[in-house]
Amino acid sequence: MDPASVIIVNSVSDDPFAIDVAHHFGQTSEISDQISLKTFANTEFCPRFISDEDGTANIGHSLDGKTVAIVSTCCGNDTRNALAMRNFLVARAAKDNGAARVILVEPDLYYSAQDRGPRLEHGETASARDRKDLKKFDGQPFSARLYAQLLHTSGVDAVVTVHNHSIAVQRLFTRELDNQFFNLSPAELYCDYFTRYELGHQDTAGEGLLVCAPDAGATPFAREIRAGLDAAASHLLIKPEIGLITMCKVRSGERKVAITAAPDSPTQMKGIRGRNVIVFDDMVRTGNTIMQCCEVLKEAGAARVTFVVTHFHSSDEVKENLNSQAIDQIITTNTLPSILNRDMQGRLRKKMMVLKIEKWIASFLHATFGGTLRVSDGPLYAVDISSKNPRWQPPNHLQE
Repeated sequence: MDPASVIIVNSVSDDPFAIDVAHHFGQTSEISDQISLKTFANTEFCPRFISDEDGTANIGHSLDGKTVAIVSTCCGNDTRNALAMRNFLVARAAKDNGAARVILVEPDLYYSAQDRGPRLEHGETASARDRKDLKKFDGQPFSARLYAQLLHTSGVDAVVTVHNHSIAVQRLFTRELDNQFFNLSPAELYCDYFTRYELGHQDTAGEGLLVCAPDAGATPFAREIRAGLDAAASHLLIKPEIGLITMCKVRSGERKVAITAAPDSPTQMKGIRGRNVIVFDDMVRTGNTIMQCCEVLKEAGAARVTFVVTHFHSSDEVKENLNSQAIDQIITTNTLPSILNRDMQGRLRKKMMVLKIEKWIASFLHATFGGTLRVSDGPLYAVDISSKNPRWQPPNHLQE
């Protein structure tokens, strides 16, 4: 396949995530040479795919037969609302100039939190919706459905996202996009990281790792991680034990809620002592529940607690809560690129590690939609860590 048949673009000029995806994908020209992003004096946005200025034989057909991948992350001063509108127009520009296929790569899918509406038919959830759940959305639009429909109308044929936990969103986008919805699981990345840097190098040799799901919603992902780590551990000379504990909230009073091991959890509270525990979740918005969960684990005797989260919303509340001494390490990805800004993380930089996933995304695009791939050895992620983190090593090992 002609490498130029797949084009990586974005809807803002300075998105480092999109630029790195294009680099790993093997696109030799800069994104800025593929598309011009201009804003008129009246503030209207108008993208333009760049073609031969002197050519007149191919007007309106410069993208015939090509696949255009729009990589969109929430970064800089642009709101999600503004980026969504930009993505609609870039997709329409691609289709109006002959593109055969348009793919939206949105690692943290917009409007996913608005995955239900005020009526029973507004959202296909895993369990039946009660009146309390319906009332929560009373008067609101079913925004996730509107977003999916607008993407499809604008010309988007497929959506690629990362670790979207909403069953309603998964079913909705799969239907609206004719099964062209790809919800990538970062489990393989986390398993690779912990296999390389944790298994066989534990502070408490012989005790093994304990994978933790902080609530029922995170349990399927935690089970996937546990299975992956157990498979990786089977190849080690001395196989450590990989356990699983699932947590739940238990109401112990009118206004008091305690976090403890779920009744059907494979490991109970007495099995925590002396072990390194890794808590996995898809996103963090306030950090309050995670902080409480990690405190319970430490009080039960955990030797070390690591919190792993895919989408890190770096609010003041999150930074305050996760600064708890009960959390020894935080690992996240750069689905929200602002996480790479050291100054924004404050005191958390001392225990935070970021797995940059652009190479992983580029690899998926290549395997699924064609094109070329810049081949290199090593894992499908890059480790980004502050020199203030005690685990920092010289640049040839873990880079600043």
